[in-house]
Amino acid sequence: MATFGDIGLAAGVNVLSALIFLIAFAILRLQPINDRVYFPKWYLKGLRGSPARSGAFVSKIVNLDWHSYIRFLNWVPEALRMPEPELIDHAGLDSAVYLRIYLLGLKIFVPVALLAWAVLVPVNWTNNTLAKSQATDNLQYSDIDKLSISNIPIGSPRFWTHVVMAYAFTFWTCYALGREYEKVATLRLHFLASGRRRPDQFTVLVRNVPPDTDESVAESVEHFFLVNHPDHYLTHQVAVNANKLAKLVKEKKSKENWLDYYQLKYSRNQSKRPVTRTGFLGLWGEKVDAIDYQTAEVERLSKEVAEEREKVKTDPQCIMPAAFVSFRTRWGAAVCAQTQQSRNPTLWLTEWATEPRDVYWNNLAIPYVSLTIRRLLIAVAFFFLTFFFMIPVTIVQSLANIEGIERTAPFLKPVIEIPFIKSLIQGVLPGIALKIFLIVLPTILMTMSKVEGFLAISALERRSALRYYYFNFVNVFLVSVIAGTAFQQLDSFLHQPANEVPRTIGVAIPMKATFFITYVMVDGWAGVAGEILRLKPLIIFHLKNFFLVKTEKDREAAMDPGSIGFNTGEPQIQLYFLLGLVYAVVTPVFLPFIIVFFALAYVVFRHQIINVYNQEYESAGAFWPDVHGRIIFALVFSQIVLMGLLSSKGEAQSTPFLIALPVLTIFFHRFCKGRYEPAFVKYPLQEAMMKDTLERAREPNLNLRGYLQHAYVHPVFKNDEDDDDDDGCEDDFNAKLDENVQVPTKRQSRRGTPVPSRISGESSPEVVHDSQES
Repeated sequence: MATFGDIGLAAGVNVLSALIFLIAFAILRLQPINDRVYFPKWYLKGLRGSPARSGAFVSKIVNLDWHSYIRFLNWVPEALRMPEPELIDHAGLDSAVYLRIYLLGLKIFVPVALLAWAVLVPVNWTNNTLAKSQATDNLQYSDIDKLSISNIPIGSPRFWTHVVMAYAFTFWTCYALGREYEKVATLRLHFLASGRRRPDQFTVLVRNVPPDTDESVAESVEHFFLVNHPDHYLTHQVAVNANKLAKLVKEKKSKENWLDYYQLKYSRNQSKRPVTRTGFLGLWGEKVDAIDYQTAEVERLSKEVAEEREKVKTDPQCIMPAAFVSFRTRWGAAVCAQTQQSRNPTLWLTEWATEPRDVYWNNLAIPYVSLTIRRLLIAVAFFFLTFFFMIPVTIVQSLANIEGIERTAPFLKPVIEIPFIKSLIQGVLPGIALKIFLIVLPTILMTMSKVEGFLAISALERRSALRYYYFNFVNVFLVSVIAGTAFQQLDSFLHQPANEVPRTIGVAIPMKATFFITYVMVDGWAGVAGEILRLKPLIIFHLKNFFLVKTEKDREAAMDPGSIGFNTGEPQIQLYFLLGLVYAVVTPVFLPFIIVFFALAYVVFRHQIINVYNQEYESAGAFWPDVHGRIIFALVFSQIVLMGLLSSKGEAQSTPFLIALPVLTIFFHRFCKGRYEPAFVKYPLQEAMMKDTLERAREPNLNLRGYLQHAYVHPVFKNDEDDDDDDGCEDDFNAKLDENVQVPTKRQSRRGTPVPSRISGESSPEVVHDSQES
């Protein structure tokens, strides 16, 4: 069992690691050569230039101003100085709301910790239950466990203190959650009302467009919305399957990078032309001239890209039964997105379109009818992933302690028994072992989300975050507690009567707090400090800068600002909320470690959001209901754990008083869901009309069609450098889609409609007038 000394050593190691990371960052960020690594956001905004373009060569690499090293910790107040409105304008509402999760953690746990240490710690400490259990039952414990509820004797009236504290903690947590939900909802509505114009405010995504033998998909969409939304429909963009084209463009870009590398290498040493092998990654195969080979590959891929691009424009198989439909007003888009369009509820399905940079284009090619099957299969796959991951986690947790290592490798016992090594193993090893096992998990979960068919990067990240949270709850929390308890107390279980086992479990589960303390220090302290150092992006940038960069544009492309990483960061935060709420009453000594994490993470990520991360999308804080729901789940789970624990401690009479807690918490959650969640899933028509009215007054001559016409064109048709000389490439793409590309299916959409389609050869005066006005 970990002692105060073991935890102290672990804290010392992790604090030292964090300080090394922070000091290294503070020094590296001052060097001109690293400026684009630690301030890429300002470069991308065009607000910062290279700090040393003239002067001595050394001054372009190393900062020679010794005064700046005296102020090397100035980044901390600078990160905290920017007010929230300015932060929202600078980095977006998503980033500001994400930071509020850390603030919420501080708002909840600082008062809870103060109250717990003032009331619960003295109540727990002034008992000798564990000492008696060690003498009679040979139960293992440490001084840390004497600060927990395990040190209260069976049937003691002192448990009523924990019941009262559970009520106090619940009420305070719900109060903080409610205030924060209200604040974030207000921020979101204000952001949508006052923010700049965005294409997604006028656009809906239409899926499952019914097939028609007489019209192309583009014509069917235009006809349907001219009939059913005649006063508000403006334009549309049909979705296409350009996945193969995107792969070819990506491969071509890779070949061009290799060509640039070999040309730069040859320019530095023209005495010898570079060579490469034609096999996989240039590791085997025939030796050839690298420049000639890569030039030929680029030419081949350019031809394939041109052919595939033409195919996407003209082949009916590449046209998907989906489209981005844009309206003249936000009000019209809101009505369409939030209403049923057809008598058949499975056709003409509409939803708000995400902003163009948030669209995950690959999944537009997935047929709508296959989504249910895909999600069912992925749910089954995730269940088995979670289940089978229990095995290595259980093994690691059983081995990552002194007893487990000595049992597996007896020859290491003399080394392990050295006090420093023993403290290091018990205080650091368990957290590191678990962290290593979780490295590959985010990639697996994100792949699962992509297979499910979500059409927005934000939706992919939210689904991946949800699964990551479930996984952490099962494998990091439950399995760690159960496996650790079962292995550490096995000898005690075998020598006790069956009716004593629940009592031993009730005493032993709180003892697992020592493992989670080490995990928080490894992952939450050193891990967060390591995030600000950006060691991997630093190395990659300098490698690219040396081997590939020839122009300022290349240097900008070599920057890797990264992003918040909601799919990995938010589940980590939620795990700490879960641990803090579960152990607040059970083991209050845990809370200061959680508070240090939230405080350090808030400062670090605020700095990263201001100076580094480049926002991939803007969802206006749409993820907050997920954050709120998971904290409520953690709160209810902590209440259930406390009920079970007190029942095993002979306090069954307190259970009726605790049953009210989860009931009240769920009632509070339902209130918040009804009061605040609509702001995150619907757009009020009142707000839409107000925004439209103000815009018409301010910009009466706004060319909205020109603004929206190409907003949702697939990126490969915007960025393909082969077509830079074709100024009308997007217009040409849209025109080809509007040609008579027939989908061989039965037509029904024209039946009973007052306005004929293009194919009928007639146009109503209203439609002609409408088109001229636009």
